[in-house]
Amino acid sequence: MVLAIAIVVIGREARRMAAEEPRAVFDLEDAVAYVADHVPFDVAAELSYDDVRRIIRFHLDYVRVRSSSPNGHEPGLPGPVVAGGPEVVEFIVGRGRDVGQPYTPAQVTAVLDAELGYLESIGAIGPPADPDGPR
Repeated sequence: MVLAIAIVVIGREARRMAAEEPRAVFDLEDAVAYVADHVPFDVAAELSYDDVRRIIRFHLDYVRVRSSSPNGHEPGLPGPVVAGGPEVVEFIVGRGRDVGQPYTPAQVTAVLDAELGYLESIGAIGPPADPDGPR
């Protein structure tokens, strides 16, 4: 009897899981390798894997800071968090300067563009949001 129940439950869960889309999982080391392989040659010649990893971490820090509240219990800033653009590049260039790594805006932009490709490749980016839709 227990075996029959287990088979039914396992079968039901297997069907449910097969119907769901797989979750996108961001792996920093996979992202670093992908980005390093997809930045333009001139940027790849200037940045090490450690540089790419540091820029990606700075980008993740930016998203974390922009999407959380100061007390950690309330939603962050109203509206969507934009993961690209001049503000992000400026943030990352500043963080690099703070740790003695003077990255150029062109280097940071190239890394962010390649990181976007990585996020698309793992299915972490969906269709564009409707600007008039719910927030």
